[in-house]
This record gives sequence, C-alpha cells and structure tokens, in this order.
Amino acid sequence: MEEKSPFKGKTGLRRIVNATGYSFSGLRDAFTHEDAFRQECLLALVLVAAALLLPVSGLERALMVASVVLVLIVELLNSAIEAAVDRVSLDRHALAKRAKDIGSAAVFLSLVNVAAVWGFILFG
Repeated sequence: MEEKSPFKGKTGLRRIVNATGYSFSGLRDAFTHEDAFRQECLLALVLVAAALLLPVSGLERALMVASVVLVLIVELLNSAIEAAVDRVSLDRHALAKRAKDIGSAAVFLSLVNVAAVWGFILFG
C-alpha cells in the first residue's frame, strides 16, 4: 500500500488558500534569496512596461509578456532544483552538477526565447 504524505489531505477551498499561501511564500523566498530571480524580476518589470507601451497588436503584446513571464517560471524551477540538490548534499558530485547545469541551461533557453520573440515582433 502506498504511504500518503502527511502534507497532503486538505481539499476544497482550504487547499486553494494553502496553495496560494505557499506560492506567495515561494515568490518571497526566491526574491529574498536568489540574486538571479531579482535581476530577472527587474528585467521583467522593464520589458513588460515596454511591451505595454509599444505599438504592437494584442497578440504580439501577449507573446512578448508571456516570453518574459516564462523566464521567471523557469528561474523558479531552477532555484527549486538547486535548493533540493543542496539540501541533499553540498559535496561536489557529477550528478548534482548535471542537475544544476541542466536547470541553468533551461533558464538560458528561456532568455534566448525572449530575445527571439521580441526580435521577430520588433524587427519582423
């Protein structure tokens, strides 16, 4: 029989309220402890403001904003991977390096995606 997590079990509105609280806690922790996330938040602030002011269609604006938000999402996942790896061990290990490097590569690709989306929209 599968063992249930002691952290599960809330249902309905209580689960939604708890999940929202956990989400805001995660955002706060990422902003507090992750330099890259703070830098990407600043970039997002500038780029989202620019997207709202540029003379582009609604769909183009949505793509521009979505590409920027995707960077924040991927950075949050990368930070979670790094925290979990560090929780297991701070020793140097090839698999730990691989996990962190792959997470970093995902952030890099999301940033390349921003450049590509914005470039296609602004320069055709």
